Amino acid sequence: MGPEPHAHQPRKNEFRFDLRTHLYRVLGVDLTAVPGLNAITVHTILAEMGPDLSCFANASAFTAWLGVSPDHKKTGGQVLSSKTRRTRNRVHRALRVAAQTLHRSQSYLGTYYRRMRARLGAPKAITATAHQLARILFPRRSTGEPYDESIFAQEEQRHRARMENRLRRQARQFGYELVALPPQA
Repeated sequence: MGPEPHAHQPRKNEFRFDLRTHLYRVLGVDLTAVPGLNAITVHTILAEMGPDLSCFANASAFTAWLGVSPDHKKTGGQVLSSKTRRTRNRVHRALRVAAQTLHRSQSYLGTYYRRMRARLGAPKAITATAHQLARILFPRRSTGEPYDESIFAQEEQRHRARMENRLRRQARQFGYELVALPPQA
């Protein structure tokens, strides 16, 4: 056995500060349950914006303020540009870092990031995933409802069904037929 701690020294875990517990107490909802968001990211968002999001009318206004939604510049009904606005917002940066960490995640957001990265390239995929994170984050902060992965599981099933139908259609065009493999045990 090691030496006993002195009476005036605190034990190792006696004054442990749990940031997740503190954030839950302040916000009323566990935002670290959202894939990609850790306690430091949520703390950054809280420090920059405070606990109240009532200054934003809806999630679209929130994402526009963050600079993660497309800024359509139109004239005569024609879209000239749809780039996102440049911003020096710390919440914007925190959400982009959180989006980038989803690269290997097996969650819906991880799948979304990889799909967008294959279609658009890494920088645009990060922005698109940060936009999704902001849209998930806004109702959690404003209403206090917890994060539910099952909603996104349904979206993932719909995406897989669309992809399967597209593959079957392409196979028919080439004169092939897709056959489902039996599940492996």
